[in-house]
Amino acid sequence: LMPSIVTDLFQPQTVTYNGGVANIKQWKISCYLEVMESGIPCTNPHEGLKSHCRELLDTCNNLFASWYRQQHACNDKTTSSYKVDEEGNPIVSRLMTFITRYTPAPDENALLKHVDGAGKVDGSVVVALPIDRWTASEEENSFEGHGGGLTFWDGRTKRSANGTRGPEEI
Repeated sequence: LMPSIVTDLFQPQTVTYNGGVANIKQWKISCYLEVMESGIPCTNPHEGLKSHCRELLDTCNNLFASWYRQQHACNDKTTSSYKVDEEGNPIVSRLMTFITRYTPAPDENALLKHVDGAGKVDGSVVVALPIDRWTASEEENSFEGHGGGLTFWDGRTKRSANGTRGPEEI
């Protein structure tokens, strides 16, 4: 996948939100591969980047389907609300797919607290791509010494995965 993503394909798109919990009205550091129909943000997907990432997207679907099946393993199969494929795995779809390049610069260093597709999302997959070593030095693009990590809320429960995420870590 790399370095083509950062050297040729990644083209950040400016999108306008309602601000959400973090009160960030404009987002300028993501490139969207897929967007939710009639959703916010509204921009055109980057078909070339989506095509380039097809294998990764398929892998994420498979991993999510496996996780989702495990979460619902004890449910009554006759009343299950999700459709399954011929192997019994849930059929999943993506609503929003994007690549974001974070930097230590202000307004580029975090995706602040927000809700992923309230009421429409059963889960999210976050993949840490390798540090960009192609457009500048690793030291310049690294978050080493600047914090980092991932905090997510599952209902009212706050969970953290602090520290540097490894390449391709999910």
